[in-house]
Amino acid sequence: MSTVLPPSDRPVTLRVMPMPADANIHGDVFGGWIMSQVDIAGSIPAARRAGGRVATVAVNAFTFKQPVFVGDLLSFYTEITGTGRTSVTVSVEVYAERQRLEAEVVKVTEATLTYVATDENRHSRPLPPI
Repeated sequence: MSTVLPPSDRPVTLRVMPMPADANIHGDVFGGWIMSQVDIAGSIPAARRAGGRVATVAVNAFTFKQPVFVGDLLSFYTEITGTGRTSVTVSVEVYAERQRLEAEVVKVTEATLTYVATDENRHSRPLPPI
């Protein structure tokens, strides 16, 4: 594996380090745990754009590129890639900083999710104007 550079054109949306409870007995982090963190990271720009509550309505694409291990420092980078009348589509890239014999950074996951803006009754609502 070689070190890669994370996106320099946008700030980190979320940083987290998986713990032993997030992994199997071999130290490999569960894919479902990673998916939940991706959903949290993606919801941050979606909620900002929606000006409030959002709900995940689709996982359009999800690719695990490299395994994630206990102790990796994960950085989640997000970008809004589309909007509709009530929806926000967000691209999420996840990079792991590994502290093994030599520090390395690898892209471990990429995903695209769609969120819908919801009101206090959890019904869809239009996005506010920009």
